[in-house]
Amino acid sequence: MLRSTKVKNRNAYQLTFSLPPSAPTGRVSVVGDFNDWTPGRHELKRLRDGSRAVSVRIPAGRAVRFRYLAADGQWFDDPDVLDRDGHDCVVRV
Repeated sequence: MLRSTKVKNRNAYQLTFSLPPSAPTGRVSVVGDFNDWTPGRHELKRLRDGSRAVSVRIPAGRAVRFRYLAADGQWFDDPDVLDRDGHDCVVRV
């Protein structure tokens, strides 16, 4: 699941990437053009309810391409994001 929140007094949005407890086990990172597709840089952290999440600040007016990467090298998409550019999920902020 992806949530977008306008950052107060800034021309930016905070994107919160989250996965349910049923998502692949082990470490999972969100990688995309906002972090030069670097695994591990934005690792999702486990929350009390078993889900995992991480937030990233993105400048407004931009299309963001991303995917999730599990520790075993498995790439997967956010099922709630329907816009795709090739293999990448795309969200516009």
